[in-house]
Amino acid sequence: MAAVKTGLSRKLLARVLSVYFALTLLVTIGQIFTEYLSTKNHVEGELQTLKNTFSSSLTRALWELNNDQVRAIAEGLMSLPIVEGLQVRGENGNYIAEYGIRAQRSPAPVDQELIEDHAGGVFSYSFPLVFKFSGRESTVGDVTLYSSFDTIFSRIEVGVFFLIGNALVKTTFLVFLFMTAFRTMLSEPLQTITEQMGNFDPQHPEESKLSIKLDDDNELLQLKESYNHVIDDLIISNNKLKDAQNELTLANKKLDDQNLILEQEVAKKTASLSQIMLDLEQQKDELIAHQRELRQENENRQYIEAELRKRNQELASSMDTLHQAQEQLVESERMASLGGLVAGIAHDVNTPLGVSVTAASFLQERLNNLKTDFQDKSLTSKNMASFIDEAEQTALLLLSNLERASDLIASFKQVAVDQTSETEREFVLGDYINEIIQSLKPSFKHTEHQINVSCPDNLVVTCAPGAIAQIVTNMVVNSITHGFEDKTAGTITLDVKEAGENVVVQYSDDGRGLGEEELGKLFDAFFTTKRAEGGSGLGTHIMYNLVTQSLQGHIEADSPPGNGLHYTIRFPKKTHA
Repeated sequence: MAAVKTGLSRKLLARVLSVYFALTLLVTIGQIFTEYLSTKNHVEGELQTLKNTFSSSLTRALWELNNDQVRAIAEGLMSLPIVEGLQVRGENGNYIAEYGIRAQRSPAPVDQELIEDHAGGVFSYSFPLVFKFSGRESTVGDVTLYSSFDTIFSRIEVGVFFLIGNALVKTTFLVFLFMTAFRTMLSEPLQTITEQMGNFDPQHPEESKLSIKLDDDNELLQLKESYNHVIDDLIISNNKLKDAQNELTLANKKLDDQNLILEQEVAKKTASLSQIMLDLEQQKDELIAHQRELRQENENRQYIEAELRKRNQELASSMDTLHQAQEQLVESERMASLGGLVAGIAHDVNTPLGVSVTAASFLQERLNNLKTDFQDKSLTSKNMASFIDEAEQTALLLLSNLERASDLIASFKQVAVDQTSETEREFVLGDYINEIIQSLKPSFKHTEHQINVSCPDNLVVTCAPGAIAQIVTNMVVNSITHGFEDKTAGTITLDVKEAGENVVVQYSDDGRGLGEEELGKLFDAFFTTKRAEGGSGLGTHIMYNLVTQSLQGHIEADSPPGNGLHYTIRFPKKTHA
């Protein structure tokens, strides 16, 4: 018997060791990767700790435009082992200090802490520099600290080498143990069994039984006993085979007689099959005709399907066009709302600015008179006291009107920016609603309408403030335009409450309300009762989409007869992006 190229024990050993090698490699790589991530997180934490140490001094230096101090602080940071690069930018995005390794950055200012990975194993930690002055915050620049894979590897180098060495020692010992066990318990007994089985003599099977000595009751012992049992069965089968051969000779004689009878029967059946074949040929011709008809019908169906597919494509194209048109109309409605705020705020700001200009002109005139009297040496105590009194009143008038204009512009700025942005942020809901109402006051300042707002103090929510601004603006404008159409004095109530992790807003007015049919179509796109006067019918539709999608909440409308229109809005304090 020829020797096998690859023994079973060797294959089994190779597969076991391959699995062990793979598992050991994966575990070692996983441990190294875990150590790397842990160390990287620790380094990132140290970079964040540096912010608390140096941000205040950097912020003060940037606020005072002291670039030399900024560079000195930056050089101090570069002396730290974990800092391999640094960038300091001003509020306009100009680079004031750059050291060490750096990466290409976006020109946009950094408004929050940000950790980024870059090519070449470099990662960065960016944070804004915010200066607080008179209760207001102003971003004066930002800082980016860089570190790299080399810093992390220098900390985990010893641990990596220890893990690799440990895996190599365990693997070497296991290979030696497996090879010894496989050779003793499997390879050598199998080789002996193979040699004895190769000496099998079919003429004398009783001499070909296995005579190997095995101490353990295992599979090889069972193989030996099974093989010897097969030899015993083979001897019995040979004896039975001889008896069967004698019986077969007698059966062949009887079979020849039966063949003669069978040939006669076959001749009769052949004649019958000929007639059947003729009938089948006729049926075949009929089937071919039916196939031609089916083929024509299939061609007609394929033509109809092609036409239907073409019509479906045209319908899909039309739906895309309608969807784009709807999005453009929704955006136009939002910008129209913002345009109304701009017009109202501009008119209200002009009034205090005009008063301020007049007061400043009057003060300039009185100052010129005082200067003339002083130069002519005709200045008296009475004139001086009169000037001081008039200057004090004029300054108070200037200050009050300029503060009024500043408040209007600040409220409008925040609301306008939020309405054109979908960025989520954390803010105090009550203060923000008051800013929205403040920006809407020019819309009804010539009326006697009142807006009453009730909201818990310090109720903080996290969502897109532009959605809140758009919703409140649409509800108030709809009440003034539609609900108070025939009223000179109306009342709007906006009641905000907390309900667990949710916020519930109850909005109501005492206007004319809506009928049952109009209420059922309130949130439908393009539904309006003022189409002849330029209404688009998208205001309440935008409200519904903002509540259900941007705020992930729910909105309901109700209009009891004679009691105006009521909205109930429920949304979570923190929306999930």
